[in-house]
Amino acid sequence: MLQIKVAQDGSGDFADIAEAVLAVPYDTPACIRIGPGIYREKLVCEKRSITLRGAGPDKTKLVWGDGGKLPHPDGRITHTFRSYTAFFSGDELTVEDMTIENDAGPGSKAGQAVAAYVDSSRAIFRNVHLLGNQDTLFCAPLPEKEREKDGFLGPRGLAPRKPTAQYYHNCTIAGDIDFIFGGGDALFEQCTLRTVNNHIPHSYVTAPSGSAEGLGFVFWDCDFVSDCPAGTVYLGRPWRPTGKTAMLDCRIGAHIAPAGFSPWNDRTDTDLARFAEAGSTGPGAMQRPGWVERLTAEQAEALLRRARKLCRPQ
Repeated sequence: MLQIKVAQDGSGDFADIAEAVLAVPYDTPACIRIGPGIYREKLVCEKRSITLRGAGPDKTKLVWGDGGKLPHPDGRITHTFRSYTAFFSGDELTVEDMTIENDAGPGSKAGQAVAAYVDSSRAIFRNVHLLGNQDTLFCAPLPEKEREKDGFLGPRGLAPRKPTAQYYHNCTIAGDIDFIFGGGDALFEQCTLRTVNNHIPHSYVTAPSGSAEGLGFVFWDCDFVSDCPAGTVYLGRPWRPTGKTAMLDCRIGAHIAPAGFSPWNDRTDTDLARFAEAGSTGPGAMQRPGWVERLTAEQAEALLRRARKLCRPQ
């Protein structure tokens, strides 16, 4: 495996992450070690097999500040999917021990502002902080059709949709509206999901858009935390009607609304989505409405086995 060092003090092979990624031949597996520092870069990483390894999320930070409402160099507004700080594609991706942040600001000012757009066929994130406000983490693929003109403007907008399997372990993911969204299959293990208090009426942790046959988003042994007022945050809402989110053995803070999950705006097809819960504890773990599935211990274990088989590195 090709080894590359990035360091801002001149001791590495490169001083910029993007330059190091560009130097890697597409088919050559590579590990890029990134030293301490704040790297203010907009990163595109499309290699077949690559690892980005920082010095720790408090030491190595990749930061950019594009927002969906902000102007783009082409004269139009940026829109959601061009706002990313990092865009990842290819076959195999591993990101460890670093922060990826979009610091454009709250959605009221900047609009949607993606920190990580993850389109790799298989992606692993360990001990990574993904920080933003609205639409922090996009787990590709996109839905088949956009609902508004230029809604999918950006990477893969015209490409055939391909499935992705994504694994997040010991990560902190922060945002306010739909801050984990998309059609990918993803397992989040022992992560912290922090809802940022931007003083808006309601916030949403997830907005899944996968198919009825897919896994969707599965959270196991995670902490849902916030200083938002009690009952103002939902665990999820379906960006597309068949989206899925499941919470297994998670600790739910008082900021989570009693219903737990919500329809998408004024849509009435919530019954097509699958929102499920098992083993939740904490002040936000309440009796949910009937359309939220309460899994038995056996059902929860079967779902977790499926999620680990599909998403977790073997």
